[in-house]
Amino acid sequence: MQPGDTRTYIKRVTAGDFARFDDGLVHAVCSTFSLAQAAEWAGRLFVLEMKAEDEEGIGTCLEINHKSPAFEGESITIVATLEKYDGYEVICSYKATVGDRIVAEGQTGQKILKKEKLARILAPKKV
Repeated sequence: MQPGDTRTYIKRVTAGDFARFDDGLVHAVCSTFSLAQAAEWAGRLFVLEMKAEDEEGIGTCLEINHKSPAFEGESITIVATLEKYDGYEVICSYKATVGDRIVAEGQTGQKILKKEKLARILAPKKV
């Protein structure tokens, strides 16, 4: 894999993707949170191909510039472009579109670590 390679994920918007908080429905369009999750998955498609059996990816950064709504039933195409890969860090830019309309764009970052090391890092600390 090299910079410039792309991976594509297509997400169909459902009511489960709407913007909701504890006080109820904010609006009936795809939320920024849901878009962020889809963008991370598009970047993870690279990680799935790169990691060894004893490794796993962990998110390190996420930038999302939400530009227009995506409505229930629409399909969002997220194209992740590999920007950097140095053996353990995977940085991707992405663009999310519905047809010709840009819904969001930004960048994601993940690191590939040995599962053993990741388990140590994520273990609860004794207080």
